[in-house]
This record gives sequence, structure tokens and C-alpha cells, in this order.
Amino acid sequence: MSAAALEFWFEFASSYSYPAAMRIERIAHARGVPVVWRPFLLGPIFAAQGWRDSPFNIYPVKGQYMWRDLERVCAKEGVALRRPTRFPRSGLLAARVASAAADEPWLAEFVRAVYRANFAEDREISEPEVIGAVLKSLGVAPTIWLGRAQEAAMKDRVRQQTEAAQARGIFGAPSFVVGEELFWGNDRLEDALDWYLHRR
Repeated sequence: MSAAALEFWFEFASSYSYPAAMRIERIAHARGVPVVWRPFLLGPIFAAQGWRDSPFNIYPVKGQYMWRDLERVCAKEGVALRRPTRFPRSGLLAARVASAAADEPWLAEFVRAVYRANFAEDREISEPEVIGAVLKSLGVAPTIWLGRAQEAAMKDRVRQQTEAAQARGIFGAPSFVVGEELFWGNDRLEDALDWYLHRR
């Protein structure tokens, strides 16, 4: 069965989801591949593995490598990077807004703007003021969308999306799904696009 789109599963706290979010739309569009944006939370997935923190914090040597590697990746892509003073930050509110705005034309730009706020501007994306400012910068009414993010339906949607990620076998972010095929990591984006175009 052919996949209707490339599913982009991302977490706003995820370091490698940042460069993936900044480039996926441009690359996929150039190759004629539709993208569906799937925000979810890594916290419950990590907890199921016995982790109470990011593995990059649990294993400091791995974390030190990750930040240096991310510097190289972002430099290659021409993406600004400023190491957050707090990592990971909660992406829950942003995920709820993104879920509420799933069908809005500004969704992708909202996602990119939140990532820039976190990983280029070192802003606290868990705060409504920061997310509100991001929405306002896009010409979107902050009060309306922050309100929708607090609705029970949106809270349930993020939880259900996270459960769906677990059911799909997703264990980290970014992940790309084409039909039943899972590709994990920013460096697997091109492989996922190839699979969509030639192997689905």
C-alpha cells in the first residue's frame, strides 16, 4: 500500500529535530513529497525505557559529542545555533498549539519559529508568553490559539499522538515514517524521501 505522505514526527525539546524541521519542507517540496507534521512528546517514551532525563544528559560524554555534532550540522545547513541554558525544555505547550493548528497554513512556520526560539535564541518555550510572541510574529492571534491549547481535546490529542508514536515503534526524534517504514534521525531524512519516491 502506498503512503499518502511522509510523516515527520518531532519533539520541540529534541536537538536534532531542530535542523530537520528547518530543512524538511524545502527538501521535500523540491522532490514533490508531501509532509505531515506530527508533534509528540519524548518524555513518556523515555520513561518507558527507565530514563527520567534526556540521554544526552544521562550520558555526559554522549551529550558533549551531540552538542559539537549539532554545531557542525547547523553550520552545514546555515542554521543558527545557541546552546540552550536549560536542556531539555518542555515542549508540551508548543506541541498542543501545533496539534490544534494541524490544518493551518502557518503550522510549519510556527514549528520552525519555536525551534529558533529554543535553539537559536535561548528562550523558554514552555512559557505562554514566549509561544504567544511566536504566534504574534506570524500574524496569528495568541489568545485564541493559547486558549485552544488548554482545551481538553488538545491535551488528549497530544497524549494520543504520543501513544501513536510508541505504537509505531518510534523511540526518538526526529523520526520519519513512510507507510510502515521508520527512519530515525536528521541524517535519515534523505533516505526517507528516497523510500517514499522509489520503494513505497
